Amino acid sequence: MSSDREALKRAFLRGAGFGDARRELLSGDASTRQYERLYPAAGASLIFMDQPPAVESVVCPPDATPAERVALGYNAAARLAAGSVAAFVTTAAFLRERGLSAPRILAHDVEAGLAVLEDLGDGLFASLIPDHAPEAELYEAAVDLQAALQAEPPPAVLAAEGARWPLLTYDTLALKIATDTFLEWWPKFAGLPEFPAAAVAEWDALWAPVWVRGEAGASVFTHRDYHAQNLLWLPARQGVARVGLLDFQDALKAHPAWDLLHLLQDARRDVSPELETAMLDRFLAARPELERDAFLADYRALAASNAARILGRVFARQVLLGRPQYREFMPRTWRYLERNLEDPAMAGLKAWFDRHVPSEFRA
Repeated sequence: MSSDREALKRAFLRGAGFGDARRELLSGDASTRQYERLYPAAGASLIFMDQPPAVESVVCPPDATPAERVALGYNAAARLAAGSVAAFVTTAAFLRERGLSAPRILAHDVEAGLAVLEDLGDGLFASLIPDHAPEAELYEAAVDLQAALQAEPPPAVLAAEGARWPLLTYDTLALKIATDTFLEWWPKFAGLPEFPAAAVAEWDALWAPVWVRGEAGASVFTHRDYHAQNLLWLPARQGVARVGLLDFQDALKAHPAWDLLHLLQDARRDVSPELETAMLDRFLAARPELERDAFLADYRALAASNAARILGRVFARQVLLGRPQYREFMPRTWRYLERNLEDPAMAGLKAWFDRHVPSEFRA
C-alpha cells in the first residue's frame, strides 16, 4: 500500500472520529477491496472498508450501448460495481429498510473509496456449518430471505446517505460476457489449444437462448454473490433478519433463480442434491406464482452458465495469476456444471463440452 493511500485512510478515520481505533487487517478474497477490523477506545468493534477507486476499470453508464460497454472493459460489460462505495452504501440502506441485516454505515467517502461499517461478526455460514451448525435451518432462513426480498419490484435507482446508484438489469450482454470468460481462460489453464472459430460460433448459438431467458426473467432485486461465504448467522435476531448480508455491492435486477443458484450450487462448499431440491421446493412453495417447470429449467440453464463463468474468470484466471488455492474448488464446480448439463434441454451444450473439453481436461 502506498504511503499516500495510508495517509488518506488515517485522515478519513480521524475525521470520522475513529482516529484512536486499533486496526487489524482481515484476510482478503479475490477482489481489490481490503478490510480491517477497528477497535475504538470505547464501544463495539467496526469494519473499515478500503476500495481504491483507480484499481478497477470503469462501471457501466446506465445509458451505454453494448458496444460502448465492451469498449469500457469487463466491469461495464458485465455490469459490475467495481467495488463502488456508492453502490455499497445505497444497497445496504435498501436492504436495511426492508428489515434485513446489512451493516449500518457509520462513515463513508465515495470519492476516496472508504467506509466504516457495523461489524456483524464472524459467524459465516461457511464457517459455522463445518462446526455442526444446523445446515438445514441456515439454508431455510437464506431461502426465506430470498422469497421475502422478491416480494416487491425493485426500484430503478438506489439512494441513501447522499449517494445514488442505478440498479441495472443483468442483461444478455452481461450474461454472455461473463460466460465467455470460460473460452478465454480455461484453455490457458488446462493446456488446451484455443477454441476454433467454429466452436466459438456454436457456443454462442447454444448459449444465446439461455442468456435471453435470463434477461427476460430479470424482475427482482438480486444480491448477485449470495452464498455461504457472504452470509452470516445472527441467531439473536428474528426471522429473515437472522441472515447477515455481505458483499452485495454488485446487486442488479435479475432472474429470481440467480441468487438461489449461487446459494445451492456453491462453488466453495458442497451442497447435497437433496438439500438443493428441498430448498428449491421451499422457495417455490413461498412463490406459487412462479411456474415450477419453467423456473427449474431456467435455474439449471443459468446455473450452468454461472459455473462456466466461475471456472473461467474466477478460478482458472486466479490460478494463472498466482493464486493456486482456487484449484481445490474446480472439481466441485465441474460436478455442478455436469449435473446441470444432464437436463435434456441442455443436450447441445453437453455435447459441446464433451467434444471440446474432454474429461482429462476438466479439473
